[in-house]
Amino acid sequence: MKLRSRRVVTPAGEQPATVHVHDGRIAAITGYGADGVDVPALLPGLVDTHVHVNEPGRTEWEGFATATRAAAAGGVTTLIDMPLNSVPPTVSTDALTVKRAAAAAAGPPIDVGFWGGAVPGNAPELPALARAGVFGFKCFLIDSGVPEFPPLDPAGLDAALSAVDALFVVHAEDPAAVLAADRAPRFADFVATRPPEAETRAVATAVAAARRHGARVHILHLSAAAALPLIAAARRDGVRITAETCPHYLTLDAAAVPDGATEFKCCPPIRDAANRDALWAGLAAGTVDCVVSDHSPCPPELKAGDFAAAWGGIASVQLGLPVVWTEARRRGVPLADVVRWMATAPADLAGLPHKGRIEIGADADLVAFDPDATFTVDPARLHHRHPVTPYAGVRLYGTVRSTWLRGEPAEPGRGRLITPEVPS
Repeated sequence: MKLRSRRVVTPAGEQPATVHVHDGRIAAITGYGADGVDVPALLPGLVDTHVHVNEPGRTEWEGFATATRAAAAGGVTTLIDMPLNSVPPTVSTDALTVKRAAAAAAGPPIDVGFWGGAVPGNAPELPALARAGVFGFKCFLIDSGVPEFPPLDPAGLDAALSAVDALFVVHAEDPAAVLAADRAPRFADFVATRPPEAETRAVATAVAAARRHGARVHILHLSAAAALPLIAAARRDGVRITAETCPHYLTLDAAAVPDGATEFKCCPPIRDAANRDALWAGLAAGTVDCVVSDHSPCPPELKAGDFAAAWGGIASVQLGLPVVWTEARRRGVPLADVVRWMATAPADLAGLPHKGRIEIGADADLVAFDPDATFTVDPARLHHRHPVTPYAGVRLYGTVRSTWLRGEPAEPGRGRLITPEVPS
């Protein structure tokens, strides 16, 4: 197969080129020639390292068949599933076996990997989970929202980091800085319960633990830009810490969320426009490494009630690329930067050097993308199980025309269950 475009996004930037595919890999990249399938722009498949699939146990929230179909439609060719919201959670090798069986039975159209979980008391399980091929370990420093995945206190975090040399991905909010609220009819009421201080204090805890243990720690779904100086300073000191943010934090504004619109609820919360601008600056500076979805759907009835009662989670695995590209385009940010944040950097984070890039030898996971086409988000055309979305009715730039996995159309049954290629 040969694909050509005047906008092929490679690690060196955009260029006219023809990409030659042989045996599932990129065999050559030549000049823009006279033959090959012509596409508006050719991107590497996105790598989404933050997806809650919830199967088994809560498959009525989301399952592998629906989540991976939505991902492929959005140009995502590799996802890594979070260890919680499924029952059992992925906190032991037995649970990982159950999770893998569920994913395989779904016949995913894209590649699927798995995070393990670090919870109180399971530190002795972590080395075996690492050997079994998880990409690292997710932990919470605050209540996760589900009883079977409790948070780690500072001593528990130390025990986990001491148990195994692996990547730890951390939900960083400090419970001591989070305020209780029985009711929150307005979004501002909810945001006030989870102030930036909750994130900055927890990030400081994670940084200190990474420093003590020489461990590799990644801050999940960074919302509060106030934490950026802590991360930057730790890196300058040689602490092995990275961070991600999500499409909703980069594009939405807390002041514009209507009363009662619980489809906008997530934890940590969407913040104000100035904070959003500072997150973009953090990406530009390299303090924030990745943009991933934190796809976390639930049945519509769990979004009922006010902001205090509703389940927190935004489902955007299908829409992340056009959502981010629309805002990047408005800000004059090049498509190559978006690709680096949503494909190459997450692949590097997870230890997948053959994913997320158009270069010779990489997997031919490719996306035909039209960056100038527009569409209006219609929930009925979303593929995740419950099409609840804060983007309903929003006009976006960028459409995914086709998605290929190892040079073949990303169709059901094409995907594989994957493990890290290099230690993550």
